[in-house]
Amino acid sequence: MLGKKLVTAQKRGETRALCLGLGMVTCSMMMYFFIGITVVPFYTKSVWTTETVCKVLKANIKDKVLFPNSEGSEDEDIFPYPCLQVWVNLTASGQEVMLYQTEDTLERNPKCSYVPGKSENSKEVKARIETIASNFKKYQTFPCYYDPGGTQTNVILSRLYPPKGLLFAFLWPTLMFTGGCLIIVLVKISQYVSVLSAWQ
Repeated sequence: MLGKKLVTAQKRGETRALCLGLGMVTCSMMMYFFIGITVVPFYTKSVWTTETVCKVLKANIKDKVLFPNSEGSEDEDIFPYPCLQVWVNLTASGQEVMLYQTEDTLERNPKCSYVPGKSENSKEVKARIETIASNFKKYQTFPCYYDPGGTQTNVILSRLYPPKGLLFAFLWPTLMFTGGCLIIVLVKISQYVSVLSAWQ
Protein backbone atom coordinates (compact mmCIF):
# COMPACT_ATOMS: atom_id res chain seq x y z
CA MET A 1 0.00 0.00 0.00
CA LEU A 2 2.80 2.35 0.93
CA GLY A 3 4.62 1.51 -2.29
CA LYS A 4 1.58 2.40 -4.37
CA LYS A 5 1.27 5.78 -2.60
CA LEU A 6 4.94 6.52 -3.23
CA VAL A 7 4.60 5.62 -6.92
CA THR A 8 1.48 7.81 -7.22
CA ALA A 9 3.21 10.75 -5.52
CA GLN A 10 6.24 10.27 -7.75
CA LYS A 11 4.09 10.30 -10.88
CA ARG A 12 2.30 13.44 -9.74
CA GLY A 13 5.62 15.15 -9.06
CA GLU A 14 6.96 14.13 -12.45
CA THR A 15 3.80 15.39 -14.16
CA ARG A 16 4.04 18.76 -12.42
CA ALA A 17 7.73 19.07 -13.21
CA LEU A 18 7.04 18.16 -16.83
CA CYS A 19 4.28 20.78 -17.04
CA LEU A 20 6.64 23.34 -15.50
CA GLY A 21 9.33 22.54 -18.05
CA LEU A 22 6.90 22.69 -20.97
CA GLY A 23 5.47 25.96 -19.63
CA MET A 24 8.94 27.51 -19.42
CA VAL A 25 9.76 26.42 -22.97
CA THR A 26 6.44 27.81 -24.23
CA CYS A 27 6.94 31.13 -22.44
CA SER A 28 10.47 31.45 -23.78
CA MET A 29 9.26 30.81 -27.34
CA MET A 30 6.61 33.52 -26.91
CA MET A 31 9.28 35.92 -25.63
CA TYR A 32 11.47 35.08 -28.63
CA PHE A 33 8.55 35.84 -30.94
CA PHE A 34 7.77 39.12 -29.16
CA ILE A 35 11.40 40.28 -29.30
CA GLY A 36 11.59 39.19 -32.94
CA ILE A 37 8.67 41.37 -34.01
CA THR A 38 9.44 44.41 -31.83
CA VAL A 39 13.14 44.85 -31.02
CA VAL A 40 14.87 43.09 -33.93
CA PRO A 41 13.22 45.16 -36.73
CA PHE A 42 14.30 48.42 -35.06
CA TYR A 43 17.83 47.05 -34.66
CA THR A 44 18.14 45.89 -38.28
CA LYS A 45 16.52 49.06 -39.65
CA SER A 46 19.03 51.36 -37.95
CA VAL A 47 21.80 52.53 -40.32
CA TRP A 48 23.80 54.34 -37.62
CA THR A 49 26.04 51.40 -36.85
CA THR A 50 29.58 52.81 -36.69
CA GLU A 51 30.89 54.65 -33.65
CA THR A 52 33.12 57.68 -34.05
CA VAL A 53 33.95 60.91 -32.23
CA CYS A 54 31.90 64.08 -32.62
CA LYS A 55 32.96 67.62 -31.70
CA VAL A 56 30.33 70.23 -30.94
CA LEU A 57 30.34 73.22 -33.27
CA LYS A 58 27.22 74.95 -32.00
CA ALA A 59 24.24 74.21 -29.77
CA ASN A 60 21.38 76.64 -30.20
CA ILE A 61 17.85 76.77 -28.82
CA LYS A 62 15.47 77.95 -31.53
CA ASP A 63 11.87 79.07 -31.34
CA LYS A 64 9.31 76.82 -29.74
CA VAL A 65 7.73 74.11 -31.88
CA LEU A 66 4.76 71.79 -31.36
CA PHE A 67 4.92 68.03 -31.24
CA PRO A 68 4.82 66.56 -34.77
CA ASN A 69 1.39 65.61 -36.15
CA SER A 70 -0.30 67.51 -33.33
CA GLU A 71 -2.44 69.74 -35.58
CA GLY A 72 -6.10 69.22 -34.90
CA SER A 73 -5.38 67.03 -31.89
CA GLU A 74 -7.44 67.51 -28.74
CA ASP A 75 -4.72 66.16 -26.45
CA GLU A 76 -4.35 68.59 -23.53
CA ASP A 77 -0.80 67.40 -22.81
CA ILE A 78 0.52 68.73 -26.14
CA PHE A 79 2.52 71.92 -25.66
CA PRO A 80 5.18 73.86 -27.57
CA TYR A 81 8.77 73.15 -26.52
CA PRO A 82 12.11 74.86 -27.28
CA CYS A 83 13.83 73.32 -30.30
CA LEU A 84 17.43 72.41 -29.51
CA GLN A 85 19.69 72.13 -32.54
CA VAL A 86 23.17 70.68 -32.08
CA TRP A 87 25.66 70.76 -34.96
CA VAL A 88 28.82 68.68 -34.71
CA ASN A 89 31.96 68.01 -36.69
CA LEU A 90 32.09 64.35 -37.69
CA THR A 91 35.64 63.11 -37.14
CA ALA A 92 35.28 60.23 -39.62
CA SER A 93 34.57 62.53 -42.58
CA GLY A 94 35.13 66.06 -41.30
CA GLN A 95 31.58 67.07 -42.23
CA GLU A 96 29.35 69.44 -40.32
CA VAL A 97 26.21 67.48 -39.50
CA MET A 98 23.24 67.67 -37.15
CA LEU A 99 23.13 65.51 -34.05
CA TYR A 100 20.01 63.68 -32.85
CA GLN A 101 19.48 61.91 -29.54
CA THR A 102 18.31 58.58 -31.05
CA GLU A 103 16.88 57.17 -34.29
CA ASP A 104 13.40 57.88 -32.93
CA THR A 105 14.20 61.59 -32.49
CA LEU A 106 14.81 62.01 -36.22
CA GLU A 107 11.49 60.34 -37.07
CA ARG A 108 9.50 62.39 -34.54
CA ASN A 109 10.93 65.79 -35.43
CA PRO A 110 13.86 66.17 -37.87
CA LYS A 111 14.21 69.87 -37.00
CA CYS A 112 15.28 69.30 -33.38
CA SER A 113 18.10 67.32 -31.79
CA TYR A 114 15.99 66.46 -28.74
CA VAL A 115 12.26 65.70 -28.50
CA PRO A 116 10.74 65.51 -25.00
CA GLY A 117 8.14 63.01 -23.88
CA LYS A 118 4.48 64.00 -24.00
CA SER A 119 4.03 63.23 -20.31
CA GLU A 120 6.44 65.99 -19.26
CA ASN A 121 5.25 69.52 -18.48
CA SER A 122 6.56 72.64 -20.20
CA LYS A 123 8.66 73.87 -17.25
CA GLU A 124 10.47 70.54 -16.88
CA VAL A 125 11.10 70.37 -20.62
CA LYS A 126 12.49 73.91 -20.77
CA ALA A 127 14.85 73.26 -17.84
CA ARG A 128 15.97 69.93 -19.28
CA ILE A 129 16.68 71.35 -22.74
CA GLU A 130 18.68 74.22 -21.24
CA THR A 131 20.68 71.69 -19.18
CA ILE A 132 21.32 69.53 -22.26
CA ALA A 133 22.48 72.57 -24.26
CA SER A 134 24.87 73.65 -21.48
CA ASN A 135 26.26 70.11 -21.22
CA PHE A 136 26.98 70.05 -24.95
CA LYS A 137 28.80 73.37 -24.66
CA LYS A 138 30.72 72.09 -21.64
CA TYR A 139 31.68 68.67 -23.03
CA GLN A 140 32.77 69.42 -26.56
CA THR A 141 33.89 65.93 -27.61
CA PHE A 142 31.92 62.68 -27.18
CA PRO A 143 31.26 59.38 -28.99
CA CYS A 144 28.44 59.26 -31.52
CA TYR A 145 27.13 56.99 -34.29
CA TYR A 146 27.02 57.63 -38.04
CA ASP A 147 25.90 55.84 -41.18
CA PRO A 148 28.95 54.36 -42.97
CA GLY A 149 26.83 53.79 -46.11
CA GLY A 150 26.11 57.49 -46.46
CA THR A 151 22.33 57.21 -46.75
CA GLN A 152 21.96 59.38 -43.63
CA THR A 153 24.19 62.43 -43.38
CA ASN A 154 23.29 63.10 -39.73
CA VAL A 155 24.52 61.39 -36.57
CA ILE A 156 22.91 60.12 -33.36
CA LEU A 157 24.11 60.28 -29.78
CA SER A 158 22.97 56.81 -28.74
CA ARG A 159 21.26 53.84 -30.38
CA LEU A 160 17.86 52.68 -29.15
CA TYR A 161 18.91 49.03 -29.42
CA PRO A 162 22.69 48.56 -29.38
CA PRO A 163 24.18 45.07 -29.86
CA LYS A 164 24.64 44.63 -26.10
CA GLY A 165 21.01 45.58 -25.49
CA LEU A 166 19.86 43.06 -28.09
CA LEU A 167 21.94 40.31 -26.49
CA PHE A 168 20.54 41.22 -23.06
CA ALA A 169 16.99 41.06 -24.46
CA PHE A 170 17.63 37.50 -25.68
CA LEU A 171 19.37 36.46 -22.44
CA TRP A 172 16.29 35.88 -20.27
CA PRO A 173 14.26 33.82 -22.76
CA THR A 174 17.40 31.78 -23.47
CA LEU A 175 17.89 31.05 -19.78
CA MET A 176 14.21 30.15 -19.42
CA PHE A 177 14.33 27.89 -22.48
CA THR A 178 17.48 26.16 -21.20
CA GLY A 179 15.96 25.68 -17.75
CA GLY A 180 12.74 24.27 -19.20
CA CYS A 181 14.61 21.82 -21.43
CA LEU A 182 16.79 20.76 -18.49
CA ILE A 183 13.72 20.05 -16.34
CA ILE A 184 12.13 17.97 -19.13
CA VAL A 185 15.33 15.99 -19.66
CA LEU A 186 15.69 15.32 -15.92
CA VAL A 187 12.07 14.13 -15.71
CA LYS A 188 12.55 11.80 -18.65
CA ILE A 189 15.74 10.41 -17.11
CA SER A 190 13.91 9.88 -13.81
CA GLN A 191 11.09 8.06 -15.60
CA TYR A 192 13.58 5.89 -17.48
CA VAL A 193 15.43 5.01 -14.27
CA SER A 194 12.11 4.17 -12.55
CA VAL A 195 11.03 1.87 -15.40
CA LEU A 196 14.46 0.25 -15.47
CA SER A 197 14.40 -0.34 -11.71
CA ALA A 198 10.88 -1.79 -11.85
CA TRP A 199 11.87 -4.14 -14.71
CA GLN A 200 14.91 -5.38 -12.80
